[in-house]
Amino acid sequence: AAGTPSDCGGHRPWQSYHTAYTNAKAGMEGVDREKVQKVAEKKILELEASRDLSKIWLHTDMDAFYAAVETLENPSLKGKPLAVGSMSMIATASYEARKFGVRAAMPGFIGCKLCPDLVFVRPNFGRYTHYSGLARKVFQRYDPNFFATSLDEAYLDITEVCSERGITGEEVASELRDAVHQETGLTCSAGVAPNRMIAKVCSDINKPNGQFILPNDRDAVTTFVSTLPIRKIGGIGKVTEQMLHQVLGISTCQEMLQKGAFLCALFSEGSTDFFLSVGLGLGGTETPEHRLRKSMSCERTFSATNDSHLLFEKLDNLAENLADDMQKECLKGRTLTLKLKTAAFEVRTRAATAQNYISSKEDILIYAKKLLKAEMPLSLRLMGLRMSHFSGEKDDSTSPTQKTLDRFFHSSDINSNTNGTNGASCIDVSGGHNDCNDATTKDECSIHDAEKDVSIDQQPSHEENSSVAEGASSVNYDNEAASSSWKVCVSTSRLKFDQRFCSQEKVTQTEKFDELGDLTSSKACASSSKPGQHFWVDGYICSLCGFELPPCFEEERQEHSDFHLAEMLQQEEAVDSTARLSKERLAERPCSTSTPTPKKKLKSSKEGKHIPIDSFFLKCNKNS
Repeated sequence: AAGTPSDCGGHRPWQSYHTAYTNAKAGMEGVDREKVQKVAEKKILELEASRDLSKIWLHTDMDAFYAAVETLENPSLKGKPLAVGSMSMIATASYEARKFGVRAAMPGFIGCKLCPDLVFVRPNFGRYTHYSGLARKVFQRYDPNFFATSLDEAYLDITEVCSERGITGEEVASELRDAVHQETGLTCSAGVAPNRMIAKVCSDINKPNGQFILPNDRDAVTTFVSTLPIRKIGGIGKVTEQMLHQVLGISTCQEMLQKGAFLCALFSEGSTDFFLSVGLGLGGTETPEHRLRKSMSCERTFSATNDSHLLFEKLDNLAENLADDMQKECLKGRTLTLKLKTAAFEVRTRAATAQNYISSKEDILIYAKKLLKAEMPLSLRLMGLRMSHFSGEKDDSTSPTQKTLDRFFHSSDINSNTNGTNGASCIDVSGGHNDCNDATTKDECSIHDAEKDVSIDQQPSHEENSSVAEGASSVNYDNEAASSSWKVCVSTSRLKFDQRFCSQEKVTQTEKFDELGDLTSSKACASSSKPGQHFWVDGYICSLCGFELPPCFEEERQEHSDFHLAEMLQQEEAVDSTARLSKERLAERPCSTSTPTPKKKLKSSKEGKHIPIDSFFLKCNKNS
């Protein structure tokens, strides 16, 4: 089998091929088996030293919770094979149905083939939440900080209860199970162990309505896990189980330690530590820290349909359920994600980000309908909504949406002015005030002519960091020169765009230099004057690339426009570098042609190459 070394000699090196160590592969001659084995042994010793047997953890799991609640509410279902769910999907099954192979997460029509007498009951999550709340009141008596992982499961640290009352973990488990049955009429199973990982395994041993206690003793723990199948451990699923078994021949937790060297060679450090911890029977012993909820969602499966009226009706119900759940926990989110599963089982997700934090059904529907309309027409069998980016998370409230290219330039300009640059600042396209110096009027904007900026006829260095007063030798633009209502500010070797640059009054143009004239030409100032002008054909088709975006997707259309704007900046940067190089070459030529002089060595051709947009941004940040 793969992963098992051959006993044959070295005459045929491929026969000694091993998954982790082989000399038959070029470059593997230096692999030291003993060295890797020592690394594994060192890791095992370090993990063993961290073993904590001072805590007593109890894991409780309600027995067939949904089915048990439905049977409690309707006694006529008692003893019948019961499935909570629909023909599309089963949420849980009673123990009578499980004898036929019916289980959770199984399509209902398959369950009917396994058990023809299977009885279906529609889920009632309000009812399940009520009974879960009753059980949790019992859990609080034993551990106020208990950790619930679902409606029917919880971890309790009963160390303090056992110490204060002088009772064992077995007595606490029995007492807790009786109290839950008394309060809810339902049964639960429990497992007690030194850590959470093993406690969960123990609670499943004597199901239903049973318990299993593992003493806080190292030998007892290692004996228990020695024959424990790896599939019983939370975190090892079907794929990992097959990989470990088929490649390395690992079936039990003890074999994790025996093949520790292979695990160190084949897996990452985190995965290796987890596998070796499983082999040693180690798990979490501290109460997990409370984590803020990152998202909240709801989804529904239904028969495939392409009826738009029915789909929007289901979307309305989802929005109502999501809004109710968020308002119960006083949450407000900003990013809404629509999940769709087509009749062909293709899964799509579409997201939209709101300007403000929302939680009401009406606000959710505004964005949800936009996302769904963009995908129509199509046939669906599942739909879901998820809200994320809650108001409690850390974020920059001053920038509720993703930055556009224009906002990026505006923020860069603000940062440079804050650091001591007194030049005029551009106005953001979203609005803002022009912060010119006192030397300029409110209806004017000037351009830096310092040496560190793009040089304009080599202005003296004493004018650095100063704006040019009206009437001085400077460069001003009139309305005709900037007819596209875009401005290029040349400061710290970066271009800045401003849709409201031009003043309402006519500004006198005093001088124009060749280089600046090139920069402020129609080719450099505005894309509207280019042959490849960007606009939306029929209101939704990009004229440059043919990409389709409905008018309702304002932010996406803005980002798409910024993409083409970035391409234009790249081209202009390349053209500007080429033009500057050409002017330098002309300047190097002597005025007299009578005596030929040797040509000066040209600069590297890299200056005229296409510059990636991320490099362009990086250069801007360094210069500023």
